[in-house]
Amino acid sequence: MRAAGAGGTSEVSRARVLSAWAELLRLPALFTVPGDALAGAGALSARPDHRTLLAIGSSLCLYEAGMVLNDWADRAEDAAERPHRPLPSGRVSPTAAFTAACALTAAGLALAARAGRPALTIAVPLAATVWSYDLALKHTPVGPFAMGTARGLDLLLGAAATAGHTRPALSSAAFLATHTCAVTTLSRQETHEGTPTAALAALATTGALAWLLQRPLAPGWPPEQRSPNLRSPNLRSPGGQSPGRQELPGPAGGRRPAHRLPTPVTAALATAYASTTARPYLHASLNPSPPLTQQAVGAGIRAVIPLQAALLARSGATATALLTAALAPVARRFARLVSIT
Repeated sequence: MRAAGAGGTSEVSRARVLSAWAELLRLPALFTVPGDALAGAGALSARPDHRTLLAIGSSLCLYEAGMVLNDWADRAEDAAERPHRPLPSGRVSPTAAFTAACALTAAGLALAARAGRPALTIAVPLAATVWSYDLALKHTPVGPFAMGTARGLDLLLGAAATAGHTRPALSSAAFLATHTCAVTTLSRQETHEGTPTAALAALATTGALAWLLQRPLAPGWPPEQRSPNLRSPNLRSPGGQSPGRQELPGPAGGRRPAHRLPTPVTAALATAYASTTARPYLHASLNPSPPLTQQAVGAGIRAVIPLQAALLARSGATATALLTAALAPVARRFARLVSIT
């Protein structure tokens, strides 16, 4: 009986440790990460492959490194404002947290290196941005822009790993970076009574991005044909026209590229993106209290998934977009067990 009791105590202790680390790592937020690399690959009309999976693995490691480092850097502040967090409560030691952040960063860079030099070229500044934000920039005016930059670089990591270049993915990266910047600005009011300004700005930003997602695409978009030869995507037909590019009669008998209208799937996902945050942002603007602000920030984090899916659908990767969108209810369900903020 005594041995059984000791075993039960050990299992309870182990469960508490795992629960503390799940809270420190903010595990539900992990579901918002794979779509970054997938959207980066989709922006280049490249099919995801094993390099894309390596980029996703790298992103997951660097994202979690940032989560752990964030709490390590804020442990004194959290002791006063959020003493229930894993570090100030003593459930995870600062040494263990910092070691984990270093190990996760090293793992993320190693996975990026396996994906190729272009991916590593993006992963290094991404890791540097994560560490700079957590250790120096978070409480400065450029903090939200640093966080947005990190998210944009994460999308470019997927593009670099999959197709070896990033330029056509800059537009998608800008969408993701802008959303992240708005949510990060709002998150600064999570622990104290704030003003309606940040929530209203986030609401306006979401509306603008949702509208832009449904605008007709520029002529010649997407930039290249999906092809098994992902390292040579800019194939052209014998007539010199990019495959898949539509043309309309132009003046003087010439031809001009047609604007491509977003598909119904893109419109639906853009609407899902906006609806995920509209009510929480509005509530936080009417009553900018910490609980409502935290709910709004959580909604903003979860809204990354339909935003990624809309960007994929906008690039023509409908199947991948729907698979990415399917992560949203899973993230919402896990967020009921572990806080996402």
